[in-house]
Amino acid sequence: MTETVLFVDDEDNILNSVIRTFADSHFIIRTAPDASKALDLVRNETIAVLVSDNMMPGMSGMELLELTKTISPNTVKVMMTAYTDLPTVIEAINRSEVFRFIVKPWDNQELVTIVEEGVTRYRLMESLRHENEAVLYALAETIELKDPYTKGHCERVARYALLIAEELNLPDSAKDDIRFGSWLHDCGKIGIPEQILNAPRKLSSDEITTIRLHPDWGAEVARKARMSPIIVNIIRYHHEHYQGGGYPDNLSGKEIPVEARIVAIADTYDALTSTRPYNESRSRETAMGILREQCGKDLDPELTGLFLNILEKQE
Repeated sequence: MTETVLFVDDEDNILNSVIRTFADSHFIIRTAPDASKALDLVRNETIAVLVSDNMMPGMSGMELLELTKTISPNTVKVMMTAYTDLPTVIEAINRSEVFRFIVKPWDNQELVTIVEEGVTRYRLMESLRHENEAVLYALAETIELKDPYTKGHCERVARYALLIAEELNLPDSAKDDIRFGSWLHDCGKIGIPEQILNAPRKLSSDEITTIRLHPDWGAEVARKARMSPIIVNIIRYHHEHYQGGGYPDNLSGKEIPVEARIVAIADTYDALTSTRPYNESRSRETAMGILREQCGKDLDPELTGLFLNILEKQE
């Protein structure tokens, strides 16, 4: 595949420098002097990565990237700016789903690396859009075959996690990653023997150690598959505890990525309301009571409270 990368800047010397930097690349490089001409290209061509200056006459880069999100959702957006600050970063992520930032004057190798990572991200999203979503779901079902007691678990976890994501007004791209991460959160269990997974007894210390390897194993698979950082975070950190003491890294509080904290709540609730070899399913009310007890302990108190409010409204 030869993807098209579009650079937008009102300064000719910037665009000429970009053309020289990517002269030997295998990408098709297009340039535009303003947001209006860039939008014409986005509407008429398939743009894998759009790199735009922010401060331009007329329409700003922020507005351009926000419109691009609507016209071409899978185009990966990079903001180029002479300076950046936290409010600008937050606004760009929330409004435009910006993938990376680069500050002028840039390092050529850094710019090339960011564009290459953006193209990789675009290829993944295109693959997911065309076929890999079915592949990922099939993998989740394969995981569940290892443990017949968890049939439907991955899909239910995704549904509960997305209820929280919706309430938080997370970007659509983040919601997609949370769905895929929920499906795959236990993919590392493929390497764990069934006699341990399905044991209707208390596990030995060695067996517990083996079980606790699955987040590491799963995250490594996701990294090698070049899945998004959100998916990797969910797989690796969904067994961390808000007050500490979880695994694999004994993180606590906001050290735990928010997407993993979301899925941990969904995972816990579904485990409580499902029949497993080691426990009977709890009623909805009992499960909600246990979630309240876990607020600030194993589970994020704010996000758990949010989920409980959602459940109460549904009731």
